[in-house]
Amino acid sequence: MNLLSGKPVIVPWDFSDMSQEALSKALGLAKDPDLIHVVHVTQLPPVMEPGVVWGSLDEGSIIKHCEDSFQTVLASRTEWTGVHFKVLVGDPGLSITDYAKDHGAELIVISSHGHTGLSRLLLGSVAERVVRLAHCPVLVLRK
Repeated sequence: MNLLSGKPVIVPWDFSDMSQEALSKALGLAKDPDLIHVVHVTQLPPVMEPGVVWGSLDEGSIIKHCEDSFQTVLASRTEWTGVHFKVLVGDPGLSITDYAKDHGAELIVISSHGHTGLSRLLLGSVAERVVRLAHCPVLVLRK
């Protein structure tokens, strides 16, 4: 029995082992890889970054590198074949929730690295922001 109705499931991706676990969990819930939308959010480097100044680093090259890196991971995990992968540029929490809303997602499955105290205050928490901003349920997976 499938508990989901057939709408997209969003899985934020940061290339960590935890995000791989989140993707596996989402596939277990959705049963159909075509319903899974893996989303990686990146930010552009500062304007004075040498690669930007010299023109060897731009938004297109960053997106291409992320897509190639995901395809490398995907090649070793045949059970993930068929998932959608999208690279977005911007604030991670906001970009993820906007993407989920725009695609009518029924669930977001996100991993949390479990930072607490000062490290959480300094680093922020994408998972927490997604929970606060999401229009749909959010499943947060912890170590």
